[in-house]
Amino acid sequence: MPTAPHAGIDRELLRQVGADVDRALAEDVGGGDLTAALVPDGEARATIVCREAAVTCGQPWVMETLRQVAPSAVATWHVADGARCAPGQAIVEIAGPARGLLTAERTCLNFLQTLSAVATSTALHVEAVAGTGAAILDTRKTIPGLRAAQKYAVRCGGGRNHRMGLYDAILIKENHIAAAGGLGAAFAAARRLGAGASFIQVEVETLDQLEEALQAGVSMVLLDNMSTAQIRLAVALAAGRCSLEVSGGVTLARLRELAETGVDRISVGALIKDIRAIDFSMRFQAAPVERACARQA
Repeated sequence: MPTAPHAGIDRELLRQVGADVDRALAEDVGGGDLTAALVPDGEARATIVCREAAVTCGQPWVMETLRQVAPSAVATWHVADGARCAPGQAIVEIAGPARGLLTAERTCLNFLQTLSAVATSTALHVEAVAGTGAAILDTRKTIPGLRAAQKYAVRCGGGRNHRMGLYDAILIKENHIAAAGGLGAAFAAARRLGAGASFIQVEVETLDQLEEALQAGVSMVLLDNMSTAQIRLAVALAAGRCSLEVSGGVTLARLRELAETGVDRISVGALIKDIRAIDFSMRFQAAPVERACARQA
């Protein structure tokens, strides 16, 4: 059955989708598609197929690409964002102007292959911690210009978003602590100045720093590059007085043991920065629909 092209997408993300597609088409199409001009001007049908098992993502970007390049095109979606697909499964069928579909092809596939890769990677990490109570979060290690898109893909894969950028939350890290004159001073400044922040989090590298953070009243602590044994001790020391997040040195192989320590959150840069593109292809009918019908007649 067809699915709504923008189900679950807020207005701000839709604006970002438009900007993403504007940039992608500008770099790919430029002043015009010289090769598509060779094709007879008529209607065509095409199907986008996923060649491997994946969690699909990218529907709003595909729809926006079609809107800009082939506005009369009609897309029928068979797999929604966040849903799994099997190898060889048709994701969407598109009917529209042949030239426009050819021009849109690579941009559509680029968004699908990249965002589905993030969603698929995220789903693997979420599955690895199932039943432990630990949430999987992303980081700011994103492709420049595609942060909103990639964080949307993380959500499609079942993960959660950390802060979107430097503007919406405060994460006090080692260099902030050093520059501010200590953990307590940095956290006090954050509480004075961070009224608009969605949260204030402090990164610690030792158990002594964790104790200092607890004494200062920190409610969110990031345990950076700690061993599993240290993390277990940190959970016992915190004893529910703050939420604990693990970051640094996180691999899929190690993920389950980290989650079983009892931490609340695990942030994983690899969800986005270490992805492998998912293999999609767009298959056209041999000839535009009108020409094929004429031959049959």
